[in-house]
Amino acid sequence: MVSSELRDDEYAPFFAGYVNAAANTNLIEELEICLHEFIRFVQDIPMDKFDYRYAEGKWTIKEIIQHIIDTERIFAYRALRISRNDKTPLPGFDENDYVDNTNANERNLQGLLTEMAVVRQATLSLFNSFSKEQLMRIGTASNTSISVRAIGFIMIGHQKHHQKVFEERYL
Repeated sequence: MVSSELRDDEYAPFFAGYVNAAANTNLIEELEICLHEFIRFVQDIPMDKFDYRYAEGKWTIKEIIQHIIDTERIFAYRALRISRNDKTPLPGFDENDYVDNTNANERNLQGLLTEMAVVRQATLSLFNSFSKEQLMRIGTASNTSISVRAIGFIMIGHQKHHQKVFEERYL
């Protein structure tokens, strides 16, 4: 399953940038590959940058890593619910409230990266368990339609987006 197979009605326009960031990748393979690429990338960041904010009110690198983890957990939960044909509309979440209520800046980098790897392994196990039919199911999250497979590509693109932000604004 590659991202170019997604139809426009499988995700909200808001997510198009994330889907495009995962362009022409195999869902399962890229979920694994991009995790390893991200971890290697983050491990090469100078230690003095992890608590840096490029502007007032912006998140630190550690907070962004925690944000990626939290978002993946929420999206994996959405994928599970939709894959099981649960028609309940799923609520959105305020990413700023989540970041404001973490202790990411007090954590060590290795702990954050280990948590990210564990969460991704759970995501991979979940997506490997889905049938083709389950991957195609569409539900409602944040008041918009979304398919299970689109959620997977959005997770990939979301991670890649933040890595690009690191490169452009933090390093």
